[in-house]
Amino acid sequence: MAGFKQNNEITYDDKELMEENSFIGAEMEKTPLPVFEEVKDKLPVPVWENHNSSIDCYWKAWEIAFSNLRQPKEGTGFVTNFIDAAFNDCIFMWDSAFMLMFGKYADRIFKFQKTFDNFYSHQHDDGFICRQIEEETGDDVFTRHDPSSTGPEVMTWCEWDYFLNFGDKERLAKVFPCLVAYHQWMQEHFTWRDGTYFSSGYGCGMDNCPRLDEKYHVCYSHGHMIWVDACMQELNACNILLKMSDVLGRDEFKAELTEERDRLYKVINEKLWDDETKFYYDKRNDDTFNGVKHIGAFWSLLAKCVPEDRKEDFIAHLNNENEFKTAHRVPTLSKDHPEYHPEGRYWCGSVWAPTNYMVLKGLDEYGKYDMAYEIACNHLDWVTKVFEETGTVFENYAPELQDGKEAEGNWSKADFVGWTGLVPISVMFEYVFGIRPDAEKNKITWHINLTDRHGVEKYPFGKDGELTLICEKRNSEEEKPVVSIKSNVPVTVEIIWNNEKLKEIIDVK
Repeated sequence: MAGFKQNNEITYDDKELMEENSFIGAEMEKTPLPVFEEVKDKLPVPVWENHNSSIDCYWKAWEIAFSNLRQPKEGTGFVTNFIDAAFNDCIFMWDSAFMLMFGKYADRIFKFQKTFDNFYSHQHDDGFICRQIEEETGDDVFTRHDPSSTGPEVMTWCEWDYFLNFGDKERLAKVFPCLVAYHQWMQEHFTWRDGTYFSSGYGCGMDNCPRLDEKYHVCYSHGHMIWVDACMQELNACNILLKMSDVLGRDEFKAELTEERDRLYKVINEKLWDDETKFYYDKRNDDTFNGVKHIGAFWSLLAKCVPEDRKEDFIAHLNNENEFKTAHRVPTLSKDHPEYHPEGRYWCGSVWAPTNYMVLKGLDEYGKYDMAYEIACNHLDWVTKVFEETGTVFENYAPELQDGKEAEGNWSKADFVGWTGLVPISVMFEYVFGIRPDAEKNKITWHINLTDRHGVEKYPFGKDGELTLICEKRNSEEEKPVVSIKSNVPVTVEIIWNNEKLKEIIDVK
């Protein structure tokens, strides 16, 4: 099927902000691709006593990731090397964002973050960016007003995550106008008259999640519905664009972003919250809830839109064994839904790396570090056990045991790195080991929960930093950690242990 060319429609309202997009028409960077075997010794090295399978899974994820690196083809409008989504011959906005969130740990070897440059180089004159672009031709897969044409808006979050790891203000300044123009396009074209957002199964990334009434196509239609995750993702984008504005001194967008942020916070909590079940739902055009508890509602945690008086009741759903606390956490559809499937069946219950990572990051925002650690350990353990059986990682995983064993989802691609690289890399480093960087503040926060000897050698931090962070074996969680920290740059490391009760700050000179 023929794709669609950039700026090849007639109904464009050109954005002045697009004049700042320096990616369009940029000279193509086409450097040789790194080979895993030749660069393995430059990657961060995880240390985890008695967990060799998790370490092996980590290295396998990198091996597959490097095999999926691609060079741009002439005439496509792509401007740089990139990582392929391991799905088909297209780049995907949603997949790419989560791949870059583990790719950051190999930034000194390959600039995974530049994968996004190939989306910015295809941004239309009115700010639109298609969510799926063909690698062979550079064509958009969707016309821009198709409900499945774009989203979810996660690029802003991913670019901010990169900034927190490396403090790269130059890149932040370069991508900021692209992100604002895209956000403005979404606000104008993918909203209802009250400012709430819509999407589709494809557009939100959760293809067959049973959210729509039967008369609508589960993958392609917006169903005239307010989509809870889309609203929360846009609120999160507002929050982050405001932070970027502060860092860059771009105050000219603050008023409109603040207005939308406040309006979305209000409408989400007034229209999409059900006080009887203590959950956020999609809302039909007859003003009724669809009643489907799905993982998209937990974007509310990342967007910080759950009020204090609601947070405990809402977060409790993650610990409810009839809903989201399955043998493998966190299923994408609540267990009490009639279309939930114990083998997964894609977005009808499967456990997915990107949505789990979103939940973990959201729990951080509400200080639920213990729960994040518990879910992360469960998730990594499941992925590792499937790796022990199969030698690889998968697109998604079953939420329940199959024939008494951990298993991949029944609709699931193998060798999927792809976003599943998040689990043995980012989830292990950030949530099982508990190492959270903030390069802007020149600080690492280390939540130590494991009692095994663990840590990371060759840990990248900021522009030039490389650290070794090792915690020795302990006899109990209450025992004070004995840590060894080496760094080639000054950095502050805050150590937190004993269920977040005890802290120590170490300044490494």
